[in-house]
Amino acid sequence: MFAALGDETRLALLTRLAAGEAASITELTLQSRLTRQAITKHLRVLERAGMVRCKREGRESRFELDPRPLGEIEEYVQRVSREWDAALARLKAFVEE
Repeated sequence: MFAALGDETRLALLTRLAAGEAASITELTLQSRLTRQAITKHLRVLERAGMVRCKREGRESRFELDPRPLGEIEEYVQRVSREWDAALARLKAFVEE
């Protein structure tokens, strides 16, 4: 998931999908300087990471955000943050003794 989020284009796509309804590749390409093929590649990375879902509507593929993995990332970051806070508090107490 972190590798998928490590690209500014993918972050922009997630932001766009989070702000509204499902969008087609054509709709997502309109607001980008990238080609349809490049947008498709980025969407497939996000799809493999579980952050977006693709739904077929007739001949069109529409992508939508799946927020569950982002919640998992938030929980992980909060846990690591608490662990670092505790480690730094122990270091501070050791140094001040």
